[in-house]
Amino acid sequence: MFGFYSFSKLPFSTITVTVGPLPPNLDTHDGFTREEIRRARALDKKMRQLREKRDAEFKADAEKRRQTIRDQVDPKPVAEKQQKKQNKLQLKQEVTADKPSQLANIDRYLANLERQKQDLYEAVALRQAKLQLEEELRVLEAKRKAELDDEESILALLL
Repeated sequence: MFGFYSFSKLPFSTITVTVGPLPPNLDTHDGFTREEIRRARALDKKMRQLREKRDAEFKADAEKRRQTIRDQVDPKPVAEKQQKKQNKLQLKQEVTADKPSQLANIDRYLANLERQKQDLYEAVALRQAKLQLEEELRVLEAKRKAELDDEESILALLL
């Protein structure tokens, strides 16, 4: 969208302001583009799902620990075949115990999503700061040109 404005109070003073086109898909309210809004919502959705999964995993892990303690405190009588299966299962559990827990993986993934969201917000803030600096530069350039015009008109009157 281009704009052209001319204000003249005196015959020799004219101020012209030209506004360039806005970047495509820019939401001028807060500086987020539609794509960035969609991306932020997707990150929020993923984070919410991960937090729910983490809570469920935490509850399941706590229940598993409680059951293990119950079994150690008050073991139930088991048949010989079941005991052999449990021994094999315990051996497998001991081997797989070295793997990182599901909670740690979820926490790492959640931290990664939070970092991505923070990067998105920083990019928007940097773009807004850039636009503000460009606007200030345009104002200063307009003032400089106005001063040059004033100096040239004074020199023309003197000569």
